[in-house]
Amino acid sequence: MTFSEKPVLVFWETTKACPLSCVHCRASAILGPVPGELTTEEGMRVIDQVKSFGTPPPVLVFTGGDPLMRADLPRLLAYAKRLGVPFAVSPAVSRNLTDGVLADLRDMGASSISISLDGAGAETHDSIRRVAGTFELSLDRVRTATDLGVNVQVNTAVMKANLRELPAMLDLVRGLGVEIWELFFLIQVGRGSGVADLTPAEYESACNFAYDASRRGVVVRCVEAPFIRRVASRRSAAGDYWRDEGYLAMSRGLGGAAGGLAPSTLGPRGTLDGDGIIFVGHDGTINPGGLLPVPLGNVKDDDLAAVYRTDPLLNKIRGREFSGPCGRCSYSGVCGGSRARAYAYSGDPLGSDPACLLSGASA
Repeated sequence: MTFSEKPVLVFWETTKACPLSCVHCRASAILGPVPGELTTEEGMRVIDQVKSFGTPPPVLVFTGGDPLMRADLPRLLAYAKRLGVPFAVSPAVSRNLTDGVLADLRDMGASSISISLDGAGAETHDSIRRVAGTFELSLDRVRTATDLGVNVQVNTAVMKANLRELPAMLDLVRGLGVEIWELFFLIQVGRGSGVADLTPAEYESACNFAYDASRRGVVVRCVEAPFIRRVASRRSAAGDYWRDEGYLAMSRGLGGAAGGLAPSTLGPRGTLDGDGIIFVGHDGTINPGGLLPVPLGNVKDDDLAAVYRTDPLLNKIRGREFSGPCGRCSYSGVCGGSRARAYAYSGDPLGSDPACLLSGASA
């Protein structure tokens, strides 16, 4: 099954403005809007186009940059609520994210907000976010949002700098009472081009750990690591099979779960850029995903639903018309490889994902 008629998520990069300058970010964030940013009226038309996908419409994720840098964000959220378009907000953790803003997001009907935690302590997190004090502020914002009844998702960007901290991160997430932990695996674009990538073995170790985490009372989502579905399938069928020392070191840091281990919260099938996901840039450019900068059109001139349903590249992605190992892999239906990483490494969005352990084999 593919998401041929409508995506699960539409991401709208509301602005490039952001008070942070994280080492891995795809964007070159600045402190103010750049020319060409969609106006309020144009933003409302984006919401109209999300609504036009049909009932129920996809979830619209207001992201950036930092969407809180847009003065008209409350108006845009109110419009989405009025149209019945479900939405989530991905704010940067800064002094802009006040108690009042969190309460407003709750009252406006945000289905969730995402807050990033990229280390188990301040040293790692703040070095990645490049603003001192961000770790403690992030913890405070998660706790406050939870107390206010806001559904919080914690996002963690996985890279060499924090790979071995994942067990402590799981403890931290569980201790905060957060139910959803999204692991975002690095794509070397934007500022992330200078960040060391994991090896295929390290990706495999991280995904095996993610599978373990998904059985400990947390909903785990993996972004740009769709081969987690292969790992989950093999682990659930055959038990432990990955014995790399990196994974074993992380698994030793795992605790148990109250009442014993639960079934994995990983679904049998995820999304890919263009297959369940579509992205609208700050200037209205339509891309398959936020990390796959292949322009497909512009919401100022093109209908988002029509582009999603008929674009040749997106139909090839949904049809798994890939080259190399990804094109031959028996797991292509449930995985398909990161299209963004394939593009970042080879310039071909239909190429093979070099992070997968099977990318060097005829799977």
